[in-house]
Amino acid sequence: MVATHIKDTTANPAPLGLLGFGMTTVLLNIHNVGGYELNSMILAMGLCYGGVAQIIAGMMEWKKNNTFATTAFISYGLFWISLVALILMPKCFLSPLATDSTGMGAYLGIWGAMSAVMFIGTLRLSRALQVVFGLVTVLFFALAIADFTKNPQLKVFAGYEGILCGLCAMYTGLAQVLNELYGKSLLPLGLPQKR
Repeated sequence: MVATHIKDTTANPAPLGLLGFGMTTVLLNIHNVGGYELNSMILAMGLCYGGVAQIIAGMMEWKKNNTFATTAFISYGLFWISLVALILMPKCFLSPLATDSTGMGAYLGIWGAMSAVMFIGTLRLSRALQVVFGLVTVLFFALAIADFTKNPQLKVFAGYEGILCGLCAMYTGLAQVLNELYGKSLLPLGLPQKR
């Protein structure tokens, strides 16, 4: 009997997913703090890089048998696409069905709950991912509460927190790229100790 060992030589898709999430999150939250109006740049980033790129990264993680990353990237990719749909559908053809602030609060709250459970999963992963998932959990809940209470100051707070979250996701993705290219830890990720 001959044993065959298959070596995985496919690229790491996590940086693509983290950058798609991070860059889109930063741009949307600059809007949330009042930097500019909601515009086609944010919607295009939400569809293309936040949405499609994360779904592609999730499908690549599926090929690598990484259930956590598959779930995270495909879920958040579809979050961005559904958020763009929530914004555009009433403007295009379904204005009577527009989501009010209570509905938006429920939408963001359920994403916060999912993110909180995913954060628990990161306790077995790097510190960098723990920070990203911890911040995105706080972001979703802060935005949900801001919508439920119609509190503009809380939305601005969430915007600044979201910028930080997006920057941390960008750092984590770019650190993985540079660390792999240089074969050493140029940018620390706080990797867990091997058991």
